[in-house]
Order: sequence, then C-alpha cells, then structure tokens
Amino acid sequence: MKVYPEKLAQALSGGLSSIYIVSGDEPLLVQECCDSIRLAAREAGYSEREIFHVETGFDWQEFIYSANSLSLFADQKLLELRMSAAKPGNEGARYLKEYASAPASTNLLLLSLPRLDQATQKSQWFKALEKAGVFIQVWPVASKDLPRWIDTRFKKAGLQASRDAVWSMAARVEGNLLAAAQEIDRIKLISQSPRVEVDAVEEGVANSARFDVFQLLDAALMGKASRCLKITDSLRNEGAEILYLSAMLAREVRSLVNMAEIMQHSSVEAALQQGRVWQKRKPMVTACLQRHDLAALLNLQLNVNSIDPLVKGVQAGDPWDALTRAVLMLAGIVLPLSGLHPPRVSSL
Repeated sequence: MKVYPEKLAQALSGGLSSIYIVSGDEPLLVQECCDSIRLAAREAGYSEREIFHVETGFDWQEFIYSANSLSLFADQKLLELRMSAAKPGNEGARYLKEYASAPASTNLLLLSLPRLDQATQKSQWFKALEKAGVFIQVWPVASKDLPRWIDTRFKKAGLQASRDAVWSMAARVEGNLLAAAQEIDRIKLISQSPRVEVDAVEEGVANSARFDVFQLLDAALMGKASRCLKITDSLRNEGAEILYLSAMLAREVRSLVNMAEIMQHSSVEAALQQGRVWQKRKPMVTACLQRHDLAALLNLQLNVNSIDPLVKGVQAGDPWDALTRAVLMLAGIVLPLSGLHPPRVSSL
C-alpha cells in the first residue's frame, strides 16, 4: 500500500503495519517520516530497536537471525534496515522477499533507502514488501513549492513570517531543507516575537543552497538565465566535477538537436515522443525548441564540445567560463566574448 508523506500521521493513527518502506533523496523528509514511524512504534509497545546498515558485504543472515529471534527484553521489536543503495543485490532481494512472505507478528520492519526508480518498484522483492506493508515515497520540494513549504514550517513552529522573510530564506537554502529547518528552529529559540521579518532571516541564514546538474539543465531549458548563473556558481564553489556537468549538458543538447531535426518534417509532439521526454519536462523542452532553431542548437553543440579540451588542458581557457557561456546560450542569452556578465533578471 502506498501512503503519501503528508498522510502518514493519519495512517499511523489508524494502526501499524508490520512493514514500512521509506524511499527518497531528501534526507530531512525521509528522516521525519522515519521519526514518525519510530514514535508510533514506541507508543505501541515496540520498546526494543535494532539497526542494520546495509552496505557492501552486509551479512543478510544476521538480519534474518535477528528477525526470527525472540526478544530478550521486550515483547515487540523494531527492526531498522538502512540501505545505502536502492537495490539490495540478489541475496538481499531473496531475503527481503522471504521476510515479506511471513513477517513476525512481534516485529515491525522499517526499511529506509534512496529513491526507487520504476524498474526497482516492479521487482519481486519490492512488490512483496509493498504488498505486505506500507510504502512512503518522499519527493524533493520543488523550487516553486519551497516558499509554501517554508511558510508552513514557520507556522508549525508557532511563527508568522512575512512574505519577504519567506522568499529570502527560500533563495538562500534552496536544495537544502535541513538548513531551512535548522534556521527556523534557531529563529524560534532567539525570537522575542512570533512575527518574523526579513532582517531576522538575512542576519542568520548562510548561503546553504545546494544544486545539481538536473536543476541547472531545467533552468536553462526554461530560459531562466540568472538562475543558471546562480546554480553554476554554486556548483563551481562546491567543487562539482565539470566533466560530468559538461557530459550531461552535451547529452541534453544532443537530444534537442535530434528533436529539432524531427520537427523539420513532423510535429513538436512527435519530436517529444521520439525524444522520450516525460510529461513534467514537456513544457520546458517545448519552450526551448521554440526558442532555438536547428542551426542555433548545432552551434550550441559546438560550444559544448569545446569544454572537454579546456578541462583536459589541450586548449587554453577556463572551462567553467565555457560551461557558463554554453548554459546561458541554452537559456537564450548570448554574451560577448570579452567576458561573462550576469543578465539583469530578478526571477529565480
């Protein structure tokens, strides 16, 4: 059975399942879902707890032995499997499927793991666990939803944040919900008033935003130049691997070139379908294809291909400048060769 994170508390109040699977790449939200399950289990009498960290070389028989052993200290036992990867391997898959077929009535299994793709969710071991228990899929908070998430978090802390305070925090902690939660807790501790203004946020919030290449590509496809610069600067300061970034950018541009070629003799929808663009990305990819014709995309492809020799030292130049220029070109901005200057765009 699948339960959305926001419905988990309601589901727990109606009684506990014998198995819970919490999956996602947002550490704070995964942690809070697991905390809710642990609290409900403790209140239901699961007073003993065993934790297993599943990494390379993990002994699955140790887990099965514990699951089948009677507790020495309590009638009910909480078993936690914390998997560092989304797939348990052949041995782990066999043991998990076996456990799901007949979970002990005195045990509650809490399995936490990274985000599961569709193929893994169709595997026999996962379907057996989901059938016997509850699956909570945790999704990251999208950029457009972050201000509302922060505002709700403030309210849960008993605080009323102004619109400017919410947006200021969103700009500084994007991609790092843990930093946002910690800052709200800090403000709650030191605030002498339930009203939070932008000054209180700007005084205490460090620039904790974390980004990845997918957010960069999406921003470029949507034509958000200033956001592209912000993400690129953040990735550079964090020491991101530029060869990986340029490879992902090259793949995106190559896909756009292929779709632009299809559009010369077919429709945009046909190009998106052949390009295997999923529903959520269709609007941004369509906008990008409308912004660039085939000739412009081929020129962009040449610019992207020039990054690799700069990284390897075969040609002189700063590869990060070349990457930034290519990303801005994808976003629809063409800069002079003399240097890179952020466009005057206020939106994130």
